[in-house]
Order: sequence, then C-alpha cells, then structure tokens
Amino acid sequence: MQNRASWIRWSLAGLALTAAASAPATELREEAIAAQRTQAELQARIDGADQAVRERLKALRQAREETRRLSRYNAELAPLVERQAATLAERREALDTLSQTREALPGLMRGMVERLRTWVEGDMPFLRDERLARVDSLEPLLADPELDTAEKLERVLAAWQAELDYGRELDTWRGELPGETPREVDFLRLGRVGWYYLTPDGRRGGVWQAEPGEWRPLDETALAEVRKGLAIAREQRAPALLDLPVSQPREDA
Repeated sequence: MQNRASWIRWSLAGLALTAAASAPATELREEAIAAQRTQAELQARIDGADQAVRERLKALRQAREETRRLSRYNAELAPLVERQAATLAERREALDTLSQTREALPGLMRGMVERLRTWVEGDMPFLRDERLARVDSLEPLLADPELDTAEKLERVLAAWQAELDYGRELDTWRGELPGETPREVDFLRLGRVGWYYLTPDGRRGGVWQAEPGEWRPLDETALAEVRKGLAIAREQRAPALLDLPVSQPREDA
C-alpha cells in the first residue's frame, strides 16, 4: 500500500510538472502569434505609409509640373495683357477726351460758322449770295434741338468743304454783272486765283481786282484767253495753260 501511494504521488507530481511545462509553451506560442500579428499590422502600416508617401510625392511632382506650365503660360500672356492694358488706358483717355470734346463742340461749331462767314465776306465776291445763304442756313441749324451734334457738325464741315472746293475748281456760269446798267455775262473762275467775265458777243470782258475791289477791262489778248478758258470749262476743248492777269495781289518774295 505504501508503494502504491508513493507511485500515485509520483504520478501526480509528473502531471504537475507536465502541466507546468506546457503552460509556458502555450504562452510562448500565444506571444509569438501576437508578435507576428503585431509585426504584420506594423508592416501593413509601413506599407500603407509608403503608398501614401508615394502618392503624395506623385501629387507633388504633378503640382510642380502644373506650376511650371502655368508659369510658362503666364509668361506668354504677359505681353498680351500689357498690350490690352495699354489699349484700355488709351480708350479711357479717348473717352475722357471725347467727353470733353462733346462739351466744347457747340462752341467750336459756332466759331467755325463765324470764321466761315468772315472768310466769305472777305473773299472774291463770286456767287456771293449763294455762299452767304449757305452760311446763313447754319445759324438755325445749330439752334435746332431736334438735330444731334453729329449731324450739325457734318453740315458745318460740308459748308467748309464747299468753300475749300472753290479753290480747286475751274468753273463757268452765266449771271448778272452789277453796275449802273446791269447786264448778263459769262463768268470764268480759276479757283481763287482769277475771276473774269466776258460779254455774250465776246467783245468786252474784265478781270476782278481784289485789292481795289473792282473790275478792270481786258485787252484783246486777254479776251482771247478768257474765251479759251470758257471753252475748257465747258469741256469744248482740251485743257491748256491760260495767260491771264490774276485777281489776287501778288505777294512780294
């Protein structure tokens, strides 16, 4: 019985030792598994961090490339922007000037009409009534509130242009020669250089002298030149030089 009891004690002790030995092994396996899990999680985090870094680096490179592209584009646009800015500045200045001109235009047009009247009154008196009537028509025009400024200016400029054209024209017409006994004659005008008349029978004629403001008779040679000038003005013969006295006084050199 004693031996049996001893064997039982040894058996129980062996079991206790076996249990004690197996407990650390289990713990080690669990720790190893936990360590592996932790390492796997850490590696996953590292891998995830590496991927995020790679994506951020890629985004950074793309941003840098986009920045360089935009810089080149801005450099190309800079001259255009400068030209547009200069154009806008010019247009603003032009608008300001235009506004000032519009305000001053009525006074300028009145001054133009007054100067035109002075010119006609001091010029050779050819077609005098017709020319003064043109100037007179401008006075009510400027006072008409129904007409806009552009139309008024156009009419004033047209009157000035008509007067300027007189200086470049060769013209002839039949009209009345004033005097004690008014008579009908043929007039010839060479711009503003010479103004002549010839009676219908061609025997008498004269040249207007601006300085004394009167007609002076022409000799036979000059009468022949006037007849030639009348034919040229009527397109009855080819243009040619005319040897005639001038109406305006000559200026000394």
